[in-house]
Amino acid sequence: MKWLDEFFERRTRKVAQRASRRSALIGIGKLLVGSAFVLPVLPFDRTAQAAGAAMKKAGGKAPTEQDCEYWRYCAQDGYLCNCCGGTATSCPPGTEASKVSWIGTCHNPEDGKDYLISYNDCCGKTACGRCFCNTNEREMPGYRMGLHNDINWCMANDSTMFHCTMATVVGLAQPQG
Repeated sequence: MKWLDEFFERRTRKVAQRASRRSALIGIGKLLVGSAFVLPVLPFDRTAQAAGAAMKKAGGKAPTEQDCEYWRYCAQDGYLCNCCGGTATSCPPGTEASKVSWIGTCHNPEDGKDYLISYNDCCGKTACGRCFCNTNEREMPGYRMGLHNDINWCMANDSTMFHCTMATVVGLAQPQG
């Protein structure tokens, strides 16, 4: 084992003679910046979410407006206003709807049609903390701001405090073609 200690001591001394603390910090910085670009590209394991959805579907009960699986919440990211004193289309008392929103297209299995849904955050109180949904079906990357839901949409209001999110049907989606 002594030879292993001597080997590492020699290598460490050689590196110390040729490199400074500044160059070591630069190398570590490059490593951290390089890894920041690689990590978001890695795939996400969503098998647990899929298994949970399959178990709920197996129950045979249709989801209600207070369930994340309800068709209108396909691009939901936040607490459901239904659980926080409001409804799917109105903010709870003491809050106001965000002036900007994100849009999703959700499929209604009851009538087989696709609808445009406007997701507006309700602002003015601290986060509700009940019925959190993060479904993100067909979510677009962050550079498509109107389709991206990972933003504090209360930023245009007087109070930027997020409370809950409502999902309002704004129209029937037109087929592309």
